[in-house]
Amino acid sequence: MPTPLLRLVAQRVLLGLLLLLAVSVLIFVGTQILPGDVAQAILGQSATPQNLQNLRLELGLDKSAVERYFLWLGDAVQGDFGNALANKRPVADLIGQRLDNTLFLAGVTGAIAVPLAIILGLVSVRYKDRWPDRVINIFTLSAISFPEFFVGYLLMLVFALELQWVQPLSAIRPGMSFGDKLAATILPCATLTFAVLAHMQRMTRAAILNVFGSAYIETAELKGLRQITIIWRHAFPNAIAPIVNVVMLNLAYLVVGVVVGEVVFVYPGLGTLMVDNVGYRDVPVVQACGLLFAATYIVLNIVADVVGLVANPRLRHPK
Repeated sequence: MPTPLLRLVAQRVLLGLLLLLAVSVLIFVGTQILPGDVAQAILGQSATPQNLQNLRLELGLDKSAVERYFLWLGDAVQGDFGNALANKRPVADLIGQRLDNTLFLAGVTGAIAVPLAIILGLVSVRYKDRWPDRVINIFTLSAISFPEFFVGYLLMLVFALELQWVQPLSAIRPGMSFGDKLAATILPCATLTFAVLAHMQRMTRAAILNVFGSAYIETAELKGLRQITIIWRHAFPNAIAPIVNVVMLNLAYLVVGVVVGEVVFVYPGLGTLMVDNVGYRDVPVVQACGLLFAATYIVLNIVADVVGLVANPRLRHPK
């Protein structure tokens, strides 16, 4: 007999797969209902009736929408996203390097933002309702109150144009060293850090304060343990589930929400590839980018749910 924990994990995975299937339908429908004729937009001035007919046959527009969807989904499951309409290159090759750049930016930002947010949350709890707590709350809430593009342009103005400490645009090229990549991603990394820092810091603070009324915390206080020891050894481990959830959600945002940051700093990632090809009406590229974004977000949400379930001692040790 499967344990309640295994049943819940299986349910989460199944729901994630069903959600991804539903999102794939929305992505396909969204690209099909774009205004205008795709073949006409691609051919431009060379759109003779014969050329239009040949291109529509090549794109499979002679088939029904349902048939085209299942053909596209079947190929996508196998990793074949077709060829780009603009240059006939395989879509997988186009998104390969761009995906690496996006994951690099998200990884560097996560490596900075997650520990920083947890440390600030712990400091806020340690000095609750005192000046460090107030300063941290004001700083994080101010950072999240401004739109992401505004923060990006502000950082560019101050540090790139006025102080000239860094380059205003993130020119990432193949073959660059790790240090050069880090230097080129300073501004977009800082912009994304400001965007996700407040959520994780405030959830860390709220989750730890929520367990402070528990009996084991009172016992630790009666034993005379230091406040920081109580927070780190007793409160934080028991508040880990909601913290992990919000961390995973923000990591998912770092992958799928980088479009604005990439466009602002002309960062050669998956977001800029998608935005550029929306303008070109390159449907296969847009569909592939949308599906990758959706899959990443759903997978990280499933991981957050599973970690939250595993962190629950009642499910790990059922009676």
